[in-house]
Amino acid sequence: MRLANTLLLVLIAISTATVSSAQEPYAGIPRGVEALRQSASSKTEFTLDHSMLVLASKLDSNNEDLLRVIVGVSGLSVHRYHFHESWGYDLEMLGTVKDEYNAEGWHQLVNKHEKDGDPGATDVWVHWQNDAISNVAILLARPNEVTFIEVTGSISPLDLSHLGGHFGIPKIEGGVRVPGSGQH
Repeated sequence: MRLANTLLLVLIAISTATVSSAQEPYAGIPRGVEALRQSASSKTEFTLDHSMLVLASKLDSNNEDLLRVIVGVSGLSVHRYHFHESWGYDLEMLGTVKDEYNAEGWHQLVNKHEKDGDPGATDVWVHWQNDAISNVAILLARPNEVTFIEVTGSISPLDLSHLGGHFGIPKIEGGVRVPGSGQH
């Protein structure tokens, strides 16, 4: 059954990638992430609209929390960039993402950086509209990989934990990516 679920998600991602390739290239991605995208050795990117999320969530129809969260989500976009060398990407670009979100009025909820000054990071930003969260952005920086996730729609920070482990979003507990969560 797990193979069938994975195959369906891959098919959805491929069809989405085909449709989105005709659109304007990543207008919603911060400039710093777009710069990292250009220098990546490989890229995995997909966008799911609300109807695709509903379809994909039916694969895990026993997860009531996930189904409840999907109702308020209008879209989800995942951008994962891989680099050949550890820290082989421009670390300053990660800082420009924070600056860009701050300038646009987003609020940073999580700003976790590795101990001992290592450059890895987990950052979570939210955008408020009409006293509710309308968008959430997550940036995960690892030695050979940068993942940027944007969720649009009405969602709470707690709801993010229910999306973790689904749709290419790593499991996040207390603002920290859970190692060995099966997400690559």
